[in-house]
Amino acid sequence: MISAWSGPPPQGMELVERIHGYILAVSKEQVEADMKAYTNTIPGTSVTYAMVPIPAGEFLMGSPNTEAKRVEDEGPQHRVKIEPFWMEQCEVTWNEYDLFMYSDDTRKPAPADATTNYTSAAADAVSRPSKPYVEMSFGMGKDGYPAISMTQHAANIYCQWLSAKTGHFYRLPTEAEWEYACRAGTTTAYFFGDDPAKLGDYAWFGDNSDFKYQKAGRKKPNPWGLYDMIGNVDQWTLDQYDPNFYKPLTGTAVEPWNECSKPYPQVVRGGSWQDDADKLRSACRRGSTPDWKAQDPQLPKSVWFLTDAQFVGFRIIRPLKVPSAGDMFKYWHSGVEKD
Repeated sequence: MISAWSGPPPQGMELVERIHGYILAVSKEQVEADMKAYTNTIPGTSVTYAMVPIPAGEFLMGSPNTEAKRVEDEGPQHRVKIEPFWMEQCEVTWNEYDLFMYSDDTRKPAPADATTNYTSAAADAVSRPSKPYVEMSFGMGKDGYPAISMTQHAANIYCQWLSAKTGHFYRLPTEAEWEYACRAGTTTAYFFGDDPAKLGDYAWFGDNSDFKYQKAGRKKPNPWGLYDMIGNVDQWTLDQYDPNFYKPLTGTAVEPWNECSKPYPQVVRGGSWQDDADKLRSACRRGSTPDWKAQDPQLPKSVWFLTDAQFVGFRIIRPLKVPSAGDMFKYWHSGVEKD
């Protein structure tokens, strides 16, 4: 489990403490029975996103030795305990992400009568990307399509920004939380079974994507109501990729998280529009590489954008339990964003 921050407040900690206080003041749900699906409008905009409750539970993480196309880093299988959280029903779309990326569009003066959904001063203070030097959808579409080509750091800071705007604590899922939500109580290679011939009903991948990503939420959801958990775009998690991370885990691992200590590799999950079927299995893992920024002309390379990873996006979660401000800071700021 994550420990509270100790020592002097790091840069940015004061802002996180302000956001933390706001979240505690407006949080309503206290126990799992309070958790309901909800759709939220990003304050100051007309853009919405939907969140689905994911129950607490235990599951067997990884793949068995008998699974077709299994890779060694998917084992050994191990039991994991997960606390309840909400997960975004679809991947974060450009409609949502552009509000963060193009900061001038959402920085408005506070209304004198306090009658509108003002973008909070805390949200205004969150660092945001400089405008990219290329069109980041690469011509594949924006309205209703998943946002792509952001770094793990950019996804983390989006979560901080959205938390400041809404009063809900959002972050990336851990690798364990992601697989738990993807499996949705199943133990087969895919959440719909073991037969990849059925994959086209649930996912966009190399065989049916027409060589680009597709609008979110057009395929069938998994048993917990999550769309595009596999295919369309890979999804960032919080974890450092380690092919041997599962090996020392014994008994029941409680909320495992391999915290990032270096820029590469970091874990994405789910497979994408350009992948073969086996890369969309629930247990399949992938680590980022410096090649994902190969064409970035900047020196140093951007901490926000991936010029060569048009297959990477993310979705957010909201844990029922609000962490301490120190832990919140650690979720949003890994400190290893620079190559």
